Amino acid sequence: MANDVFTVAERIAHSLKRHNVTHIFAQSLPSAVILAAEAIGIRQVAYRQENMGGTMADGYARLSGKVGVVAAQNGPAATLLVPPLAEALKASVPIIALVQDVERDQADRNAFQELDHLALFQSCTKWVRKVIVAERIDDYLDAAFTAAVSGRPGPVALLLPADLLREKIAPSAFRREAALGHWPLDRLRARDSDIERAASMIAAAQAPIIIAGGGIHASRAAGELSALQDEASLPVITTNMGKGAVDEFHPLSAGVLGALVGPKSLGRHSVALVEQADVVILIGTRTNQNGTDSWRQIPPSASVIHIDVDPVEIGRTYEAVRLAGDAAETIGALRRVLAECDLSYRASKREELESRIAGFWRAFETERQSVALSESSPIRPERIMFELQRMLTADTTVVADASYSSMWVAGQLRALSPGMRFLSPRGLAGLGWGVPLALGAKAARPDKPVVTIVGDGGFAHSWAELETMVRSELPVLIIVLNNGVLGFQRDAETVKFGSFTTACKFADVDHQKIAEACGCPAVRIFDPADLPRYLERGLSGDGPLLMEIMTEPGAHPPLSLFAAMDEAA
Repeated sequence: MANDVFTVAERIAHSLKRHNVTHIFAQSLPSAVILAAEAIGIRQVAYRQENMGGTMADGYARLSGKVGVVAAQNGPAATLLVPPLAEALKASVPIIALVQDVERDQADRNAFQELDHLALFQSCTKWVRKVIVAERIDDYLDAAFTAAVSGRPGPVALLLPADLLREKIAPSAFRREAALGHWPLDRLRARDSDIERAASMIAAAQAPIIIAGGGIHASRAAGELSALQDEASLPVITTNMGKGAVDEFHPLSAGVLGALVGPKSLGRHSVALVEQADVVILIGTRTNQNGTDSWRQIPPSASVIHIDVDPVEIGRTYEAVRLAGDAAETIGALRRVLAECDLSYRASKREELESRIAGFWRAFETERQSVALSESSPIRPERIMFELQRMLTADTTVVADASYSSMWVAGQLRALSPGMRFLSPRGLAGLGWGVPLALGAKAARPDKPVVTIVGDGGFAHSWAELETMVRSELPVLIIVLNNGVLGFQRDAETVKFGSFTTACKFADVDHQKIAEACGCPAVRIFDPADLPRYLERGLSGDGPLLMEIMTEPGAHPPLSLFAAMDEAA
């Protein structure tokens, strides 16, 4: 390739391959790029709508450890990339959006579907550029990958005028051989003196606790975290996006906390670990509203140590010992220093601490038994999660839509190993992304089972991608929780205003027929006794399956927002 003359589109395709790109989520546009990419073996996964395609690239990146690449036409297609890129920006997921632009000599003349794409993407990406000079294309591609995967990962956009893509260019004068398509690219860590200070605080602490966020998964740091948990006898809770960071059957793991502290929750018991902590170790978390139950859980008296790749997130709400850097690298350094510390007090408290955490899990299991084992119809979501848990393996990827779906997964399922993946759109928590996240995850790991849990409200955003799933041979198990209502909106409005708007109730929709019309086998389930055999079939890997489960409209996750109402019930 070094001495060949290519069009810019062909050069882009070869550069993508150099960066280990094997999939592009696209809909044929920019056509010159997609044709060139397919000609050299890069697979196009053709979405039906750009919003969904961007989310597929997100799911692919989260699970593969590679950059997700999405492509789109200029104008209205480009605008539909804004929501998934905004999610990726908040969730720290590297995506490269290749967006066609109008021809260079047509700019600023109201060409067809012309829009100021630079302005459009500035709010939802780390980096956006428009390529004007054909000979610079390799420079810009390498810069795009570097921006996406360095520091705090995130989305970038590269704007490509249509005429530029057809232009032929000579080989670059500069060597371009590096593969930059995996993340994290750089593994930096805090200075030794700060790590030593943090280690001393942990060794001397009476009641320390780790709160682990999605940065553990981004850094592939689950192994380091589990070793730290064991070696320093530290209890671990996670945020929603951090779920799976540790084995939740480990005796020092206390599940997901955040706002899941209402009746019949694990969190109503485990929250005491945070409230009574004297040292809180935050790792890879933005300390956002949901992850801290509206910033109420970390006690003002506690000292805070914060590990994060983004220095701006450290101290955003809680002043902390600053350990700015990659989670895996920084935890590894912390472990090495702790190995030289006296951890005898931590070890002496371990049995008591493990017994206390086991008591939290027992109380949770006892309190939720009435709903987790319920034989009622419509079916309780907790019963569905109970049956699903029995089918999971550590290789299963569990995906959830935003709103209640992600809360059922976070609060009712239990991770089977460190690093088990639970994907949910919690960066901005946009509704409708459960199915496309799952398709991206399946493209990343085609030989592993993927199940997605979506509500009927969120599923309505993505019905069309059932055809994508079947045509692209990306078989996943889709569980639609059909309760006929927009659950969170109804319940939140009821708590805040005493009533809810007419938008919260849906007409009856037969999702089984929709799925079958797209070539996806489907079943409608009314009896909880039917759940095990269909879950087993859906996770078998033999093909896609949609399970539309008629669920109890009055059920909601045990969130703090509803705690007073639930206590009074």
